[in-house]
Amino acid sequence: MKARYQYRFYPTDQQRRSLAQLFGCVRVVWNDALAFCKQSVSEAGERTRSTKLPGYNKLSAMLTQSKKADERKWLSDVSSVPLQQSIRHLDVAYKNFFNSLKGKRKGKKSGVPRFKKKTNSQSAEFTKAGFSIKDAVVYLSKIGTIKPIWSRELPSEPSSVTVIKDCANRYFLSFVVEVEPNITIAKNQSIGIDLGVKTFAVMSNGKKALSPNYSKADRKIRKLQRKLARQQKDSKRRNNTRIKIAKLHNQISDTRKDFLHKLSTKIVNDNQVIVLEDLNVSGMVKNRRLSRVISLQGWREFRTQCAAKSEKLNRDFRVIDRWQPTSQVCSCCGFRWGKIDLSVRSIFCLSCGTEQERDENASRNIEMVGMGHRHDLKRTGSDCKTASVASYCELSRITDLQGR
Repeated sequence: MKARYQYRFYPTDQQRRSLAQLFGCVRVVWNDALAFCKQSVSEAGERTRSTKLPGYNKLSAMLTQSKKADERKWLSDVSSVPLQQSIRHLDVAYKNFFNSLKGKRKGKKSGVPRFKKKTNSQSAEFTKAGFSIKDAVVYLSKIGTIKPIWSRELPSEPSSVTVIKDCANRYFLSFVVEVEPNITIAKNQSIGIDLGVKTFAVMSNGKKALSPNYSKADRKIRKLQRKLARQQKDSKRRNNTRIKIAKLHNQISDTRKDFLHKLSTKIVNDNQVIVLEDLNVSGMVKNRRLSRVISLQGWREFRTQCAAKSEKLNRDFRVIDRWQPTSQVCSCCGFRWGKIDLSVRSIFCLSCGTEQERDENASRNIEMVGMGHRHDLKRTGSDCKTASVASYCELSRITDLQGR
């Protein structure tokens, strides 16, 4: 299976200028091709727009002709490989967009390709014809030799390398390589995970993973964003403020990525079956008081990492229905007490006499539903009367099991 290995590097001043020229050419080729595609789609009409799009061959021929024109002669000063790859990526992006509209593509719907901006993250991809690796030094066509910081060895010969410059002016080399899955024996049979905000993950085995604290960097971002809104557009000071904001965003992103990778790796290595709940994140972020905190957690990224690593290590990754009442049912006896307010963190069950911690109870129910041990959670609650909101100290508000 394919994987990406990313390394940071520090280019020289001459290489910075060469890379800036390369990124600009890639951006111009993408924008020109996209403008031509949009014009072709508008002329083709609504029904036949996917069939009238110019393919890669036509766009590549247009690129060859544009290099001969006086206003685009400078495209020949950089390597032609990243320019051709830019057109390939645009062709794939349009195919994904139309397949998503027709329902042929699984997952979240792909948006229409957009124009590239100079202030956004920049990238240029080199195939085997445009780069080589020798003695821990990477040679890029018409850029020169680059010495990345090799934090780990490449497992195999890379098929392509992408030069990336993020919004905070950091440079990376991203290699695509073939890796062999290292299959190990899991210590535990299964685990259920309930995701939260302050406590990121509560697991059915009793362990908890606290979420990193992003509040300090988030407060600085809010302060700088207010400052950015008052500054004049295209000014040097505004650009400096934009870079400071980008660095803080990268700090939060790197902290979150490191936390999620370590947690997902440990969970997948130790358990054969991993069960998560299908959360309606897009609906939850509509709550204006919790939207910013929820967006910082990275629940979807954690699910994606668990699914990918489970496939790599031959684990079974399962997602249960979001409508399962995992927080409304006792994991010991199946007594259903109904909806509980979020402020109530502990519930005393009158049926079996056990005191349940809310998130731990939900994680155990998630594991049981995912393993098929409790498919009748909804039916179980129909035999009992329920209360809308109750805590362990409000026993009079919970109807007894024999109340019916």
